[in-house]
Amino acid sequence: MGSTPAAGPVAGARYVVDPTHTFVMYEMGHYGTSTNRGRFGTRSGEVRVAADGTQARVEIQFEVASVNTGVDLLNRHLQSKDFFDVANHSTARFVAEAVRIADGRIATLDGQLTLLGRTHPVAIRVLRFNCYTSPLHGRQVCGGDFEGEIQRSLWGMDWGLQFGFEDRVRLLTQLEAVLIGNPPAR
Repeated sequence: MGSTPAAGPVAGARYVVDPTHTFVMYEMGHYGTSTNRGRFGTRSGEVRVAADGTQARVEIQFEVASVNTGVDLLNRHLQSKDFFDVANHSTARFVAEAVRIADGRIATLDGQLTLLGRTHPVAIRVLRFNCYTSPLHGRQVCGGDFEGEIQRSLWGMDWGLQFGFEDRVRLLTQLEAVLIGNPPAR
């Protein structure tokens, strides 16, 4: 059973981020030899499309404490004060206030990332975007793959910079959001 293609995001609609299909992954150079990778689970999020359908607001909160690299010892170190300090900052938040929509597709997704109590701008590239009608629940789903890059030191994560852990971190986000309620009348 395949999915049915759907037009772009519905003007004036609200979408709720599906935490089972939304993840933030990171990649960071490790001693100049390999790449350290990890993944965070999503706590919540929503997309609100403007009445004219040309802009949207996106907000996603993800669980920093859920960081998973596949190595328990490394997960615990990342949760410590050296990196994410999850005892004091268990979630991170990305907000994009003016997401541009053109021809039913997301054109830009730049926003603000709040992590460790600090907020800085992040430019996000849209790698893939599509909307479809889910065969599982008959609702429109919009989503895609997105990528950005940050300097972790801007958020106060300096550990390891002096001996081989890179400051540059690549962020890869897989996001899907489900249309909630009936679409607004056109």
